[in-house]
Amino acid sequence: MRIPRIFTRQALVSNSTLSLAEPQSHYLSKVLRMQAGRELILFNGEGGEYTAEISAVHKKHVDVSVKKFTPENRQSHLQLELAIGVSRGERMDWVLQKATELGVTKITPLMTERTEVKLGGERADKKMEHWQQIIISACEQSQRNLLPELAEPQEYSEWIKQCDAELKFVLHHRDSKKLPQEQTPKSVALLIGPEGGLDEDEIAQAITNGFSPLTLGPRVLRTETAPVAAISLVQYLWGDF
Repeated sequence: MRIPRIFTRQALVSNSTLSLAEPQSHYLSKVLRMQAGRELILFNGEGGEYTAEISAVHKKHVDVSVKKFTPENRQSHLQLELAIGVSRGERMDWVLQKATELGVTKITPLMTERTEVKLGGERADKKMEHWQQIIISACEQSQRNLLPELAEPQEYSEWIKQCDAELKFVLHHRDSKKLPQEQTPKSVALLIGPEGGLDEDEIAQAITNGFSPLTLGPRVLRTETAPVAAISLVQYLWGDF
């Protein structure tokens, strides 16, 4: 029987008891219909994970006994940032989910010339909260214990000036350069546009700021496909694949 992995923002200490917050309690008791005695794995993003057991199920909360700590994080040694133009609908959700599963360290949503999603004020706060929950769910599923950092949405022109990764690539399907396999970087940044890609001025601006153009074969990939392909290649060459 599968043991659920649950993220909590609460402090975790071996050989202690705690009452889980309402969202986690509801998921365990109402969605999974788990009862006292069932095993769990808890993590809070501070590193490692804890085995636990449900001790009591109440109407509005679930009590758990926290047991053994395991320091495993399943974290790639490569610091990998994905900076991607914000896309519409579920495309961005899908990118965040798969990038988390594939081991990125940081995700930065970018507002580019062709970005059609408008973020600001309360809408931006709700979107960030939604994206953060997608990342948490992906960590629960993929057994990551350290959440990738989700940066606040930034203007494209500002981010490329600040990016200080050892190797920086901008995906450009009209170029022919591939990844330099002979190098062994400690940090990599991947820059990918929204639907329609980055425009020519943005690509030129990236190259001026030290980014190398990168192509992923002769076919044009969608904005939600390109990150999966690029991250997989980078993790294979320099990460933990």
